[in-house]
Amino acid sequence: MKTKIIAEIGSVHDGSFGNALRLIELAKQSGADYVKFQMHIAHAETTKHAKSPNYFNEENRFDYFKRTGFTDKQWSKIIKYTKKKKIDFMCSVFSKEAINKLIKLNIKNIKIPSGELNNLIMLNYLKKKNLNIFLSTGMSNFHEIDKAINILKNEKIILMQCTSIYPCPASKVGLNIIDEFKKKYKNIDIGFSDHTLTPTASILSISKGVSYIEKHITFSKKMYGSDAKFAMEPKEFYFYCKYIKEGYLINKSKIDKNNMKNFYNIKNIFEKRVVASKNIKKGKILTLKDLKFKKNNNGIKVSDYKLILKKKLKKNISKDIGFKLTDFVKI
Repeated sequence: MKTKIIAEIGSVHDGSFGNALRLIELAKQSGADYVKFQMHIAHAETTKHAKSPNYFNEENRFDYFKRTGFTDKQWSKIIKYTKKKKIDFMCSVFSKEAINKLIKLNIKNIKIPSGELNNLIMLNYLKKKNLNIFLSTGMSNFHEIDKAINILKNEKIILMQCTSIYPCPASKVGLNIIDEFKKKYKNIDIGFSDHTLTPTASILSISKGVSYIEKHITFSKKMYGSDAKFAMEPKEFYFYCKYIKEGYLINKSKIDKNNMKNFYNIKNIFEKRVVASKNIKKGKILTLKDLKFKKNNNGIKVSDYKLILKKKLKKNISKDIGFKLTDFVKI
């Protein structure tokens, strides 16, 4: 399966419908296969006094989610716009209410964020909904992951390795977990959510055989909000997608080391041939001193030089002229 790129828009739009549409457009132009939003319904997922993460505490979470949320009509238009741009839509859910809204909008790609993996009530609610469930594991151990998968075992699951540290340092990426996932969960597609600040981890994850890679996109890292400072700006994201696709092609493309047809011309240019070290007269029996090994357009290859040692010339050969087997007396 070709590695698919998910452009995580998250809350970078800051509640602006226009920003949301423009970010979809940028994601498509960059080469992403999916755009991912987050459907926050403030009253359904948090109290007004819930603690905020250290990386974003400028605004009360309840107020932030309420302020940046879209209406049902706006969500419908956003989804229609993704169809127009021919990019798949995905959304993170944080409540049953969000699930119901997305199902009503006929959305099949649902992301369970790391903080909801242990929300077994919500996972049970998702059963038998015929959805593609992207299950993020950024703050869960194998026991917790096993419980979630057991609940969702009849759904299409894509298990996402990630580390819920923002930004994630290189030493905490944990690409080894992808190998463990593939060994432990043999019939489940594996993906990677990248919270680092560079493309390196994502590119390396391709060699692990991930089916999906997710990365945040933003207009500017200086934008207000919880996601922008850890996201990639448009130019960065364009090259990120380019390198991911190139990495996938490199990883999947196999070559036959014994097939030399692509190298015939270049071998002829760069490999040396056997030439005369001096002017040599007819009748001379060749020794190693009579030979030099230089780049030349024709003649015997260096690897075959022993074929002409101790052989008698039947013609004169000038210095730097290549030898042919027909230059020698047959014995």
